[in-house]
Amino acid sequence: MIVRITVITESFPPDVNGVSNCVQRVADHLVTKGHSLQVIAPQPSHSVPSNDAELGYEVVRVPSVPMPGYATFRVAAPAVHLRAALKSHRAEVVHLAAPFLLGAGGARAARRLRLPTIAVYQTDMPSYARAYHYGRTGQAIAWRRVRKIHSAAARTLAPSSAAAASLHEHGIEGVWIWGRGVDIELFDPARRSEQVRADLAPDGELLVGYVGRIAPEKRVDLLAETAALPGVRLVVVGSGPAEAAVRRAIPSAAFLGQRHGLDLATIYASLDLFVHSGLHETFGQTLQEAAASGLPVIAPAAGGPLDLVDDGVTGFLVAPGDAGALARAVARLAADPGLRAAQGHAARRRVLGRTWQALGDELIGHYEAVLEMARAVEVPA
Repeated sequence: MIVRITVITESFPPDVNGVSNCVQRVADHLVTKGHSLQVIAPQPSHSVPSNDAELGYEVVRVPSVPMPGYATFRVAAPAVHLRAALKSHRAEVVHLAAPFLLGAGGARAARRLRLPTIAVYQTDMPSYARAYHYGRTGQAIAWRRVRKIHSAAARTLAPSSAAAASLHEHGIEGVWIWGRGVDIELFDPARRSEQVRADLAPDGELLVGYVGRIAPEKRVDLLAETAALPGVRLVVVGSGPAEAAVRRAIPSAAFLGQRHGLDLATIYASLDLFVHSGLHETFGQTLQEAAASGLPVIAPAAGGPLDLVDDGVTGFLVAPGDAGALARAVARLAADPGLRAAQGHAARRRVLGRTWQALGDELIGHYEAVLEMARAVEVPA
């Protein structure tokens, strides 16, 4: 079955984040499978070029502004021409990627056109509201918005069991778990580089890496105790609004900025272990990339990491927000090369079946299911 799909996303390349990466990988898979695709996304900053014309599918850009407190992240309000865009594409199903602002308008447009929607829950906006100091009131407002959007969808896809449970607790039904894929050919232990290791650890230090946005909700500052461990070099890959503060908090760390593609994969494979400090992950894509690279993963026992880290087997889960627990787990692996190697091998084996192709096919199954449901309603028995 060839399906005409419109993806309405809160973020898209050249933005660098989990939502943007997931949408691009899904889009590539859908086109490969022969489906007709349209993507509606915020307009990037004029200073950052996009390659929309080279993608092989239609990209409709919506005017956007910088997010307050996070100037490099663009947000777009619901646009008046969303219905026109859906009509021009002759969309059959609408995929709402992390819907909140633009996605809310997309949900309304789809409803007016009687198009079935799939809403992919990917960003924990209620928790982010607290992290960005909007308080409990902001969190409650965010949950009301999330509940309204997702309750109107034919299906909500949650990336982890913890995210699904949270949605159920807040009154959202029709939730299915749909994870994320990982490129096991790109992220591979074989890409380990002795040159990279020599550059980052000239005295043979244990390389402990964090990859991701450096934003308040990621709590990278919690890695200061880890960076202070004897014989450990903390490597931070990424950028974001909290970078200056984290640099002050952890002056001994190596800050490499944003890295992509083969460069990023080489850095992953050249590390000795991976550590994640964020408390509000609905999934945790960088944990999968680290695991595919053959690294043990240390992460908080909350949210997405609960599904991704097999405690004691592929890494360790520690008390959320506990800097000392993170450092102790790192110290344990630093002292036991055999355990480190065993956990890295187990981590790689665990993700081998989680390709983007497999997850993309699973998503197409959800499209087909909601289309069948919609058609059953249209045709009287």
